[in-house]
Amino acid sequence: MTIPTPIENRTAAAPTLGLAQFAASLRGDALPRDIKVTLGELFLDYVRVASIGAEMPWSGWADAYMGQLGGQGRSAVLFRPQRRDAVRAAFLNATYAGSIDADDTHVGSMLHPGSIVFSAALALADEVGAGGNDFIAAVAAGYEAMIRIGLSIQPSHFHRGFQSTATCGGFGAAVAAARLAFNGEKAADHKIASSIGLVASFSGGLTQFYKSGSTVKRIHAARAAENGVAAALLARQGFTGPEDIIEGANGFARAYADAAELRIMTDGLGEKYLLREVTVKGHACSARVQAAVEGILDLCKANRIAPDDVADVFVGIPAVILGRLTIPRPIDVQAAQMSLPHSAALAVALVPSAADGFALSVTDYESSLHDPRVKRIEQLVRCEVDAEVEAATTAEAVPARVIITMKDGTRHSTFVSAPKGSPSRPFTHDDHIARFRRELNKRLTEKTCDEIVEIAGNLADLDRVKRITDLLAVARSR
Repeated sequence: MTIPTPIENRTAAAPTLGLAQFAASLRGDALPRDIKVTLGELFLDYVRVASIGAEMPWSGWADAYMGQLGGQGRSAVLFRPQRRDAVRAAFLNATYAGSIDADDTHVGSMLHPGSIVFSAALALADEVGAGGNDFIAAVAAGYEAMIRIGLSIQPSHFHRGFQSTATCGGFGAAVAAARLAFNGEKAADHKIASSIGLVASFSGGLTQFYKSGSTVKRIHAARAAENGVAAALLARQGFTGPEDIIEGANGFARAYADAAELRIMTDGLGEKYLLREVTVKGHACSARVQAAVEGILDLCKANRIAPDDVADVFVGIPAVILGRLTIPRPIDVQAAQMSLPHSAALAVALVPSAADGFALSVTDYESSLHDPRVKRIEQLVRCEVDAEVEAATTAEAVPARVIITMKDGTRHSTFVSAPKGSPSRPFTHDDHIARFRRELNKRLTEKTCDEIVEIAGNLADLDRVKRITDLLAVARSR
């Protein structure tokens, strides 16, 4: 469907203002019970992934960069003792949480909402002294805005070469930040819409890294979070953005996609929460290769497959990932995490440690680039479009068919309809707590972990968000 004529009448049906009105009116205590539970679990996952990411080399670069810029403030930086202004804190926290390709994902919109939205909301909550009720409302609104905008412009946005976490993430951050910045103010909906209008002009993020490598994707989420918070603070000072920026004649949808379904942004808004469709990853790689990795690991374990005995690895995939996610022989760790052939070979060749809560971890990918076993098996991997996989692909999950053929002719096959962690096969509440504890026990006392888990159980009841950021803003290393 082509993009419809721009909506000139600014009603609740218009996407930009409709999302803003939803955010302004949303109350945390009015959220459905399952949404509150889900957001608590996603928060635990956000903190867990950020703890791992905070120790990566690029997080050190980000710390040094912000140190050069200077400045202190009221907003917490996770696992660091210094508090910074909201813009810098959002950048750093989203670097930690969004840089290792292990953060939560919405498959259909092809983006990672949690690392951005939680980072923006935490930064503004500290800045304005918000409580849990407003915090969880801001997070829910940010997730919905980011997912719905991304979903409305896919897949042509992806095919053009944009990385939607970066291009659409600013919207999620701006909505969450503005919901807190303008809470209770007159015309808050128009101020939130203006923040959306501002951040659209900051939108950017390309996918050349799939082909050429580099570490730029490590800060895609960070820049989106930073820009969203900046947009809300700029609006607070009097700057304005177009309140029809998404649907307008020269707006975001027309500039960034060949076609868009604008109705997705407001259909069922406030009743049908698309954040229910978010996947929590089990592997530190692209969400669209998770099912294939899981299938290979299961086959290798069940059949005691020795890597040296493998003759062929076939992976049936949907057409949408052919090309960008099927590039073999990656030149760096980032490219490896985005490569299905490499991920498949890694799953066959290595026994994953699961030391940081992932079956395939960033550490596994770092060690795999020059591993001769992985390189040999990667040459055996074939990724081809499979009609059944294509038909089973949804906005919630990308399935995979895996056939491993041994040198003696034996074939082992499986069809993974959805990976573990996807909406149809979610991690349990106990899984989330166990994964959180396994990582955070390296930094925090058991008592502190207990307190954070208890708070996450009902974020809306939190009197001040600063209570939880005080627990997390510590200097202790893993």
